[in-house]
Amino acid sequence: MVSALTAMIGVIFLFFFAVNIQMLLAAEILAGIPWGVFQTLPAAYASEVCPVVLRPYLTTFINMCWVFGQFVAVGVNRGSIQRDDQWAWRIPFAVQWAWPLPILIGCLFAPESPWWHVRRGNLSGAKRALLRLTSSDPTFDPDATIAMIQHTNELEMSATKGTRYRDCFKGVNLRRTEVVCGVWLVQTLCGQNLMGYFAYFCVQAGLPTVRSFDLSLVQYALGVIGTLGSWYLMTIAGRRTLHLAGLTSLFTLLIITGSLSFAPDSNSAAKWAIGVMLIIFTFCYDFTIGPVTYCLVSELSSTRLKAKTIVLARAGYNISNIVVNVLTNYQLNDTAWDWSSRSAYFWAGTCLVCLVWSFFRMPEPKGRTYEELDVLFEKRVSARKFADTVVDPYEDVVEVRVDCAKE
Repeated sequence: MVSALTAMIGVIFLFFFAVNIQMLLAAEILAGIPWGVFQTLPAAYASEVCPVVLRPYLTTFINMCWVFGQFVAVGVNRGSIQRDDQWAWRIPFAVQWAWPLPILIGCLFAPESPWWHVRRGNLSGAKRALLRLTSSDPTFDPDATIAMIQHTNELEMSATKGTRYRDCFKGVNLRRTEVVCGVWLVQTLCGQNLMGYFAYFCVQAGLPTVRSFDLSLVQYALGVIGTLGSWYLMTIAGRRTLHLAGLTSLFTLLIITGSLSFAPDSNSAAKWAIGVMLIIFTFCYDFTIGPVTYCLVSELSSTRLKAKTIVLARAGYNISNIVVNVLTNYQLNDTAWDWSSRSAYFWAGTCLVCLVWSFFRMPEPKGRTYEELDVLFEKRVSARKFADTVVDPYEDVVEVRVDCAKE
């Protein structure tokens, strides 16, 4: 992470001092490398440095960071939109220098994950990291926590011995990889790409460009509020329930948005209604699918293969995002397919497919330790029965330790 942040500081220089489109293209390509790190490491790290009860808050906070970043980006662009000089595009790039350095300093003081130390046999390092991550509570026993981490690691070693990328597709890990990849694909296929075209729909409704950006700020502010609301609801309803409810809501909103497209072009109220639907869509997305995804991908992947599983899932997300963005541009461009808001019907269809997949394949990890999740996946418990199945991860502790000792 420190290396990626350092590289990002250098790449921003390329953006800011670009003199032609070729330099901008080179900067975009080079920026993709640290961006890949930013997209994958936080979820893995956040899920390993906090206890079960805090896991949903810290992992879903990643979504809030995304939404807050979008809010800042829209605000900066809104402030630059009326400029007609070179600073109209240089200022947004320069603002990016505000973030890497303070984050880098924070990373230098952050401890390494205790799970990482245990997987490398460094129990003393794991204990030091654990003590830095916890308060000075006299009732806390770091040795017991490390023993639990060791047992989880041994449990997974007994199920799959390797830690290479191909091991993500072997045995029980194949199902876990499918679920984690599928969860992130749902984000791109549920219609969330239309949120990025909110300003476009506002302009189509006759609103000045500056006012369209003002409403975009409201849109992303609601996204932040939605993420905060998900923290409360996720601890009560669970991840699976929130995910399914979110997809159902988004499907309904997309159908309504598509239906509004049949209003005459002279009907400005219908165009405004489309904008309102997209604002509600943003709130629902950041209340459900947006934040809960980061919780699910960090909880449902194997601890030994967590980083690699998340990398594969995010790579799939980025590839699908390219396809989705190209399709959306063709759908909305009046010189191409010119579907306008009728494109919402198309994404309602993909959202329905995501809903069906999630119903049959999405497990409920709420309140489960990584040990319990390992046992549930190892016993091939149905996704719909995860929440109600009682497991004892220590019932086979002797056999697991014997198996690992033979390796």
